[in-house]
Amino acid sequence: MHNYKKWYVSGRKIIVRDKMQNYTYFLTYDAGTNIKNSGYGERYDFEPYYTPQQMLKMGVFEGKYINDGKNEFPIEFYKYAKISKNPDISINYFGVKSRLSLQEWRKRKWVPVHKDDKDIRGWFQWYCRYWLGRRIPEIDIIQIKRWRSFKRHSAQVEKNAKNDLSKRKKQRQALLQWSWNCKI
Repeated sequence: MHNYKKWYVSGRKIIVRDKMQNYTYFLTYDAGTNIKNSGYGERYDFEPYYTPQQMLKMGVFEGKYINDGKNEFPIEFYKYAKISKNPDISINYFGVKSRLSLQEWRKRKWVPVHKDDKDIRGWFQWYCRYWLGRRIPEIDIIQIKRWRSFKRHSAQVEKNAKNDLSKRKKQRQALLQWSWNCKI
């Protein structure tokens, strides 16, 4: 096992070989650093509440998301991750399904978001790669806008179910899956 903070550093070449793609990219930053920085002098209004590792540990996407990404992502992402061979809503933090299928995302043209977008599985795949230090400003701007627009769900939960985790479970699960505070 490697220490991902020593492995995922600026300049490192990452080779992706999973069930859905063969792709290579380079890291602009060390993992987990400069989350607000585009890598080109621009600063983003982007403050995700959870790291990808925390999200996977809490239970997201029914345990079926980046299961085949162990060659790309840090092994630490998987150490305590709730993963399943088949989608299992009991793995989700709130025990409810709160997502559409990848096929539905494609049908609605939500992925990819840009002609050069290699994050074919959507926002969370982009966030994992962004968190590791990859920057592609044209795509980052789009994904961060999408993340920012999700804040409306946080306001709805806060207004209608503040401090009651038994209410608005689907919305709370969705907040978690977009790295917003789901325990408000």
